[in-house]
Amino acid sequence: MQIARFDLGAFERADREGRAAMAAEVDRICRETGFLVLEGHGVPEEVIAAIWERAGAFFALPEADKAAVSPPNPGDPYGWIGPKKEALAKSRGEDTPPDLKESFNGGPGAVPGGLDDADALAFCYAPTPWPDLPGFREAWLGYYAQMEDLAGRVMRVFAAALSLPDDFFAPHIDAPISALRALYYPATEGAAELGQQRAGAHSDYGSLTILLPQPGSRGLEIERPGGGWEEVPAEPGCFVINIGDLMARWTADRWVSTLHRVVAHPGQPARQSLAFFHQPNWFAEIAPLDGSDAYPPVFSGPYLMEKFRATGS
Repeated sequence: MQIARFDLGAFERADREGRAAMAAEVDRICRETGFLVLEGHGVPEEVIAAIWERAGAFFALPEADKAAVSPPNPGDPYGWIGPKKEALAKSRGEDTPPDLKESFNGGPGAVPGGLDDADALAFCYAPTPWPDLPGFREAWLGYYAQMEDLAGRVMRVFAAALSLPDDFFAPHIDAPISALRALYYPATEGAAELGQQRAGAHSDYGSLTILLPQPGSRGLEIERPGGGWEEVPAEPGCFVINIGDLMARWTADRWVSTLHRVVAHPGQPARQSLAFFHQPNWFAEIAPLDGSDAYPPVFSGPYLMEKFRATGS
């Protein structure tokens, strides 16, 4: 098994026939694994370098400084989530020891006009508690903006792959409730507890995820269609894209939201990654595109909130 590559820039430059052929390839990939390595994305290297540097500086802070920007209340999504505070496998009902990682998380920068839903304001639109670290907020917001733009471009590819108008998804993602997560996995020395991973086996919750693993790092694996696990390469200059549970629901399981994990082997060095979880608007109704009753309709925001709160340890 090999994780497929896709050149976004080539797709956007192609003529109608070329785009159709590439869209058909994306449809095949999303039917088989839901994972691809994205090149030709056009995200400026200086934006990526800035967030890597500032995220690394944050994780190097004393624990007391990081704890100062912890989520204000249990179950809140943004801020620093310390080591062994999550167990992602719990989102699928599996009881495991907590994951060997820590993270900093941030959400949308502004609330859409007219939105007064209490859950939305308290959850997805809660303020991000910024650390007192020079340049951190600016680097974070710059990268977040690039990811919002990139996610919209990928969703246009997805529309083409599903034989829909290019702008089909636009009304559902014009005020997305996406989140950015910077992750730090400390070095592993001895063996982990039974069933413990750096990130337990899970599927993502939203429409798509844009993952930037530290170049050359190892440990990210996806479940093969026939069983077992396959390592995903961390290639320089590329993102890893995978679809989430909402996209699987939207396509009535034509596309798969594949289980993946970050494995904890003894003797691994520390590593970082950046994950942008693209999520449709809070009140975007997600129902099967084929008109079937494969899944009941759900609203994007409440669905996400329920999933997120199931992972707390």
